[in-house]
Amino acid sequence: MPDETGFQLQGSAPERYEHFIAPLMAPFIETVLDTVDLYPGAQVLDLACGTGFVARAAANRVGPTGHVAAADINEGMLKIAHAKAPHVYPDIELTLAPADRLPYEDASFEVVICQQSAQFFPDLTAALRETARVLRPDGRLALTVWAPKDRSPYFAAQYEVLEQYASPQDTASFRAAFSCTADRLTAAATEAGLHDVTAREITREVHTPPLREWVPGQMASVPWTQSLGEAGPETMAHAARALTDRLTDHTAPDGTAKLPFTAVLVTATR
Repeated sequence: MPDETGFQLQGSAPERYEHFIAPLMAPFIETVLDTVDLYPGAQVLDLACGTGFVARAAANRVGPTGHVAAADINEGMLKIAHAKAPHVYPDIELTLAPADRLPYEDASFEVVICQQSAQFFPDLTAALRETARVLRPDGRLALTVWAPKDRSPYFAAQYEVLEQYASPQDTASFRAAFSCTADRLTAAATEAGLHDVTAREITREVHTPPLREWVPGQMASVPWTQSLGEAGPETMAHAARALTDRLTDHTAPDGTAKLPFTAVLVTATR
């Protein structure tokens, strides 16, 4: 049955992630690939690849003479990444592996990219040490994490809604996901043996689908709404409506929205 927003959640969690998180990721991916100056023939690793947003974009740039590997600890995410891999580049190598124990030879890649995953690594320095190991000399790393929630109106409003509707455990999970600062990242990269480490904030405008359709799916696709899902569709629907109502200043007459999102971009060299 559809909920009171008129939207019916379908598919597995990885399927929802692929569909509903895509609008947030897309504006940042090209910036990250431009930052590492990705070129045809390059050997690239998409670290903690999720459903493969970056891997697909990287494959398009490196072309058939290049190679893209993609690793993630979530088997469900990798299944979606496999299904979405472009047939023109069949050599995207998908591997089930944690970020701190990668199954690749030393100096395998010229570029490692990690989009919106480093904040979830249990041991950030160990993961970046593995990144340094698999990078070739002068190889480049680019990673992004979300900036503090107050830099992105959508996330700031979402946290207010979670405080009202979600459990303390979920609000704590949200805070943890936004707690990986530029200073922490640059310190970990330096400790891992990387050089020329830089960090800067980048802001991109995201054009969303109609919010009353997109917001429930986005909220059901992130790890900090578990209690809302467990409470049932009515609670999730109320929370989604509350979040949508908080974003009316950004909403167009057709229900779509233009929202600024800000991430921290860290770059480094092996």
